[in-house]
Amino acid sequence: MIFLTAPQTWPFGAALAVMVGIGLLEGLGLLLAHSPALLLENMLPDMPHVDGPLGWLHVGKVPLLILLILFLAGFTLSGYVIQALADSLSGALLPAWLAAIPAFLVGVFSVGALGGLLATIIPSDETSAVSEQTLIGRAGVVLRGTARPGLAAEAKVKDAHGHAHYVMVEPDLADDTFAEGSAIVLVSKTGARFKCIRNPHPELL
Repeated sequence: MIFLTAPQTWPFGAALAVMVGIGLLEGLGLLLAHSPALLLENMLPDMPHVDGPLGWLHVGKVPLLILLILFLAGFTLSGYVIQALADSLSGALLPAWLAAIPAFLVGVFSVGALGGLLATIIPSDETSAVSEQTLIGRAGVVLRGTARPGLAAEAKVKDAHGHAHYVMVEPDLADDTFAEGSAIVLVSKTGARFKCIRNPHPELL
């Protein structure tokens, strides 16, 4: 279909390219045990659960990168559908800005509707409900990758409320290495990563 690459559909093509780029980066990051989504969440300021418009969009309940992907998916799909309908009915595509208006609304609706569904599925996996500084001193376990000095791995840590947080960790001591399944304790935070030591009391998990 020519309209897929027409100038009038460039906003939707750009949104699609961003989604594909995010997917490729995430896939590559998972292979290297450096999740871009997790790193982005760690760099963003803590977002508490809020009411009002942001609450309806589930900000603070669902990771922001997932909300962005939901918006881009709704925006892209509806934009192409709108232009396809316009082309079939009138034989011409709508101006890009005109088609983008209803597509934007559909994208926002997608965030509200699908984000709400995800919020009910992963309510305890929210990674930004509390300040990450409060995770220091909490016990966890390495889930994916091997943590070495200078090379982080993904770990799961529970906060004081029992909510699970997924963070990137590396050993605090230069001669430590933590494989998958290792019990650890977070001792400090530098940038987007936490430093950890071996948990002397893994039964506390």
